[in-house]
Amino acid sequence: MQHKNFIAFIAARSAISLAGSMLSVAIGWHIYQLTGNPFDLALVGLVQITPILALFMLSGWVVDHFSRRSILMLSVGADTLLVIGMAMVLSADVFNKPALFGLLFLHGCVRAFYRPAQEAVLPNIVDADFFPRAVAVSSVTFNIASTSGPFVAGLLLAVLDYQVYWLLAVLTLAATLLFGRLPSLMHVRPTGSTREVLLAGIRFIRASPIVLGCLSLDLLAVLFGSVIALLPVYAADILHVGPEALGLLRGMPALGAVTVGLVLTRAPVMRSSGKLLFGALLLFALSILVFAFSTNFWLSLAALWLYGGSDTISVNIRSTLIQLATPNELRGRVSAVNTIFIATSNQLGEFRAGSVAALASPVFAVALGGAMALGVALGGYFLFPKIRNLDRVADAGR
Repeated sequence: MQHKNFIAFIAARSAISLAGSMLSVAIGWHIYQLTGNPFDLALVGLVQITPILALFMLSGWVVDHFSRRSILMLSVGADTLLVIGMAMVLSADVFNKPALFGLLFLHGCVRAFYRPAQEAVLPNIVDADFFPRAVAVSSVTFNIASTSGPFVAGLLLAVLDYQVYWLLAVLTLAATLLFGRLPSLMHVRPTGSTREVLLAGIRFIRASPIVLGCLSLDLLAVLFGSVIALLPVYAADILHVGPEALGLLRGMPALGAVTVGLVLTRAPVMRSSGKLLFGALLLFALSILVFAFSTNFWLSLAALWLYGGSDTISVNIRSTLIQLATPNELRGRVSAVNTIFIATSNQLGEFRAGSVAALASPVFAVALGGAMALGVALGGYFLFPKIRNLDRVADAGR
């Protein structure tokens, strides 16, 4: 039974991931075509991330105190209506920009509830021994959908143009129906004062060496290790290759992530997980340093493949540890905090790389990030002994 539930979950998450990556490409293309203003593209990201940051306490509380299956169905169902609304706004005779940005803001509100519910529900539908493999499968399908989505969106935009949003609505509707196949999961009634309930997730994170360590490593590794924003600069000015080669550079981390993720789905129960985590973080940092100083295109491709593959190992272990070390009644609130860490580290990581490159040089920016990521790996090894000494990831929940 658990495998049937897991298959429904993976199919739904794949549909949402594919629809989300396609939506970002389509919205960016159409807004720029209609306004010609690059600042509007910046606003697209801002209006979607703002509600995630503002609502994380509320969304985590809701995920912990109401049916997670119902939250997934309601949020994805609402997204279906929002995508249909975007289709209508964009295909109207007169473009209503405030209406479109209002819909994007509501889309961000929906995602504020969907993301922690999606993370928190997985441990409820598979057992602890299968959970690490489930995380690996989920990660692989997410990477495949996120990587193929922009390519598929580009092809469909050329054929369907504004009608592409109706196809996205079909994908989100299918995900809603698939989430409906999950079991009716138990939820708990709130106890204590409102303030205590809302802050319970943050207090638990501060008191848990495993969860705090994993979240901290995730935040700092991505913050210092981001290189994706500088790939166009490396392609043009350092490796001296064209846009086709840039596409290969951009896709290589995803290829590494998918390749290693597929191996993890078939691997036996992982042993010495803590040391493996820090080994993966060390490889992640070294791959950045190799890429920073490489002037050979093929060496740079190999470094980026290792970058994506090593990150997949560490993400798989960290995500599994966070979920298994967190009590079920707190997983929504902890997942909401994790969502904030992921969103801010990605945005700030790109800002760090771009600003340092502008002040100094692209090579210095990437090399500095690699050196700091190396410091995170080595420092974390000594600062978080409870993680370092873990054998099986399932032990985190016992």
